[in-house]
Amino acid sequence: MSIAFIFPGQGSQTPGMGKSLADAFAPAREVFEEVDEALGERLSRLIFEGPAEELTLTANAQPALMAVSLAAMRVLEREFHVPVTKAAYVAGHSLGEYSALAAAGALSVADAARLLRTRGNAMQAAVPVGEGAMAALIGKVDVALAEEIAKAGSAAGVVVVANDNNVGNVVISGSKAGIDAALAAAKERGARAIALNVSAPFHSPLMQPAAEAMAIALEKTEIAPLAAPLVANVTARPVNEPAAIRKLLVEQVTGRVRWRESVEWMAGEGGVARFVEVGAGKQLSGMVKRNAPDAEALALNEPADLEAFAKSV
Repeated sequence: MSIAFIFPGQGSQTPGMGKSLADAFAPAREVFEEVDEALGERLSRLIFEGPAEELTLTANAQPALMAVSLAAMRVLEREFHVPVTKAAYVAGHSLGEYSALAAAGALSVADAARLLRTRGNAMQAAVPVGEGAMAALIGKVDVALAEEIAKAGSAAGVVVVANDNNVGNVVISGSKAGIDAALAAAKERGARAIALNVSAPFHSPLMQPAAEAMAIALEKTEIAPLAAPLVANVTARPVNEPAAIRKLLVEQVTGRVRWRESVEWMAGEGGVARFVEVGAGKQLSGMVKRNAPDAEALALNEPADLEAFAKSV
């Protein structure tokens, strides 16, 4: 049964995540120590203890979620002898691509932590607080309707489809004026729309300054050969070449997260029958169940989860 390891993005963070792994396993503690050392601060204390408001800050949440994913992955490999090569593919949602690349050996944990701190700071700084916004279109909404709503809103400002998560969950992003107009357009079309409590308009053209910052940071970072191909957010197709990965990671900052298409491709042409979410929360495994209902989806974030999965491989 072909496996894909998938890695969560922002929104999955919660104080205390990963603590049970760190308490139980030395390899997990090593990962948190590596992240702390790379950043020159005790991010692990914030991960384990909170407060939630500080953990949710983009510059903290991004490396924190990667740390939890890689702690779980290292426990799988060292304690339960399940290497990443058991997977046909790896994939991650937005920042989760960095977790996926580190899991596949393309990035060191320290480099992934530094890149994500840079990414979080750059994304936050790209647009002044209050000038950007995001909204979730939920219910009877597909990407075609979301694009129609975004186009209607764009008369007032920038609006694009940012995350195509699954039918019934599509996120739009852009300027505050554009998103306000899109919310009105959604209501006119009978779509349910919810403004999101986020600090910046992620995955929109307004993030171009952050994309430029990431291009500089990535150019200075070694990307090693992958132990398993990455299914990229921007293309929803596998990629192996370090130069192509650099380019796609830059494009991803302003580009659409094609998660629905990624899962559909893996479950179809990619032959994946088992999606294994590694890290905090269960958001991605929930999306998998809606995008590929015939596939198995499970989440690994507690010691018992890892042990049970290892026995089943």
